[in-house]
Amino acid sequence: MIQRIQTIFLFFVAVAMGVTIGTQLWNQSGGTSGDTWNLTVFTLTNFDANGDAIQTSSKWYLGALAAFAGLLAMISIFQYRTRSRQMLLNMINSLVMVSLVAATFLTTNGINSSIQAQDGGSYEVGFWSILVAMVMNMLANRFIKKDEALVRSVDRIR
Repeated sequence: MIQRIQTIFLFFVAVAMGVTIGTQLWNQSGGTSGDTWNLTVFTLTNFDANGDAIQTSSKWYLGALAAFAGLLAMISIFQYRTRSRQMLLNMINSLVMVSLVAATFLTTNGINSSIQAQDGGSYEVGFWSILVAMVMNMLANRFIKKDEALVRSVDRIR
């Protein structure tokens, strides 16, 4: 049924992916020349000390992964009749979110090594919301498994 607790967790996964899409993932400030680097799910932008954009590169694959994770969560909400399919979609969604974190981490490390930054920069709200979404997805899977176990135990009693 759609009013189960896992529906709320899956909705929070979709909301967290929306936050990821709408906010900044990473910020690196104070390079050798005072430049600032900002990463969102769509672009990586280099700003000079005055705040003017020097260079912008597309990071569309981060946006595609975030949108796909949110879409999978919304699709999974309406698969409540077949719990096994719902768990499969959530496992695929976990893999998508792990690949999003890995792609973000590799992108930021690549920039840090190319500009020879002293620190690793700061991960912003968009990055941390991916991790929140992963926890919510795990909790949704746990409650789906509990429902499946309950249904199987009731079938054994009959």
